[in-house]
Amino acid sequence: MQKRLEKYAERYKDVLPPKWKNSALQNDLPTYYFVSGFSHPTLPVVHHKGIYLSEWGLIPYWVKNQTKAFEIRNKTLNAAGETLYEKPSYKRPIAEGRCILGVSGFFEWRDVAGEKYPYFIKSGLWDTISLGCVYDLWNNPETNESVCSFSIVTTTANPLMQKIHNLKKRMPLTIKPEDEGRWISPTTSKRELENLIQPYMHNDLVAHPIPKTANNVKQNRNIPEIIGIEKYPNLPDL
Repeated sequence: MQKRLEKYAERYKDVLPPKWKNSALQNDLPTYYFVSGFSHPTLPVVHHKGIYLSEWGLIPYWVKNQTKAFEIRNKTLNAAGETLYEKPSYKRPIAEGRCILGVSGFFEWRDVAGEKYPYFIKSGLWDTISLGCVYDLWNNPETNESVCSFSIVTTTANPLMQKIHNLKKRMPLTIKPEDEGRWISPTTSKRELENLIQPYMHNDLVAHPIPKTANNVKQNRNIPEIIGIEKYPNLPDL
């Protein structure tokens, strides 16, 4: 994992502080091929100050106890970009805590005649897709532990994702490489941010159906085969 984290840091060197180094990169992390947000994995996110390990499922700083924290983080895996400035959980994070999660791709489900078909979506140009996220720091009063956690920002779907995520028609906020620095910079204005929180309209995203193992929460889905191309005879082309 160390080499992967070093490669991850190299990918974002243009937006990280000069000579940045953090001991967190020495920690071992599991290899993820598929990860459920409801397991609240710890993932490396890119802040304007560096790369920090953060739990998926944002816990707002104002949460009073651990029970409430565990409840709210199941509801904050994603954050609708249109209401970030309105929701109490996100007012401070969108203003002060923007970050990026770099992924090789993401998963979504397509409904065809009531049947769910899983897809893997990636970039045809880049090895890494930058997902726009927001984070917050919460102090657990029961353990006095400081917890960094994040939500993935979502937008309305672009034409490709409208065909795949065809019921809710949403997609993760995808930040273009040239906009990564602006997204995480603490000096970016609200107007600039609102211009960034838009569907990804470039045509480099590609998608393919994957095995229905991805639908089964009782199976181990964190396997390399999970992102393999699966052919379904009755599945219409995108």
